[in-house]
Amino acid sequence: MIKLVDVEKTYFSKAGDIAALKKTNIEVKEGEIFGIIGLSGAGKSTLIRCINMLEVPTGGQVFVDGQELTAMNEGQLRKARQNIGMIFQHFNLLASRTVFDNIAFPLEIQGMPKEKIAERVRELLDLVQLTDRADYYPSQLSGGQKQRVGIARALASNPKVLLSDEATSALDPQTTKSILQLLRDINKRLNLTIVMITHQMEVVKEICDRVAVIENGVIIEEGSMYKVFTEPQEETTKEFVKTVNDIKIPPMVDTESMKQTYFPGARLLVNLTFLDSGESGEGKEKSAGADQPMVSALIKKFGVDVNIISGKVDYLKDTPYGTLLVEIMGDEKGIADSVQYAKEAGVKLEVIGYVG
Repeated sequence: MIKLVDVEKTYFSKAGDIAALKKTNIEVKEGEIFGIIGLSGAGKSTLIRCINMLEVPTGGQVFVDGQELTAMNEGQLRKARQNIGMIFQHFNLLASRTVFDNIAFPLEIQGMPKEKIAERVRELLDLVQLTDRADYYPSQLSGGQKQRVGIARALASNPKVLLSDEATSALDPQTTKSILQLLRDINKRLNLTIVMITHQMEVVKEICDRVAVIENGVIIEEGSMYKVFTEPQEETTKEFVKTVNDIKIPPMVDTESMKQTYFPGARLLVNLTFLDSGESGEGKEKSAGADQPMVSALIKKFGVDVNIISGKVDYLKDTPYGTLLVEIMGDEKGIADSVQYAKEAGVKLEVIGYVG
């Protein structure tokens, strides 16, 4: 559906040239939700604006729905952009227009008859659950309601692609969840391809099928959301994952004396990750599920004691994802055998260190 081939974007100025994108290659499949995550200044907003040619690439090719946008003239681009909707961080609504008229605006520009516009706007108001707010002005709406208007407006021309540029970063967590749920519903109902720009790993975890990590204008990691979240390769990706999956060691554990090798009386601190063993597919591998009695198995098989310090169950989109922070206590061989057994059983195990 979307393909970027060696796309580059350089901003030229007397103070010096800035390479915002460097040889960027991305392919987004039809009907998927694709996330692009990066820190401020990484180039993610430039990238998404190159997809609809609001930013003209310095080099490379941009394809959307089989058409090369980089080879089009202005007239052809205007028509092609009708298949690409976009929602923004700060809503960009017209203050002097009602909710109904804001949604109708792009259809008016296209010259659609008033009767058809009214019919389409009513459909969209129902879709974003704002039928009772049709005659309100933006100043009378909450942030979440404004973003719903922005989404409806972006869908007005019935596009095949929806671009989201930090659409939830100005919203509180509860409102963010409701907007993400709306986008998921729209994606399923309309088979709409969605590209989401964000600096929040929580957004990626909640909604995306695949994700790319961008840093200094370069895609440094890409894959299924499941794979990138559970097995991050790059330091930047690991830092993003930590924002929603940070292991917090409680004060009762003396980390000051932590060592990486066994010593008499030591307790091994490990983090166990249990992925849904019933799920498989792209980017997923068979893994121990949270329903397996791993802790009791270690105690019975190797004569060790296992103390559960903390634990939680989360979801990666629709996939259950559990973590346990535990101490394994016993002799050196028993601890080593326990670690090996857990790994062979498919549990993702991170050794933190030995504490006294």
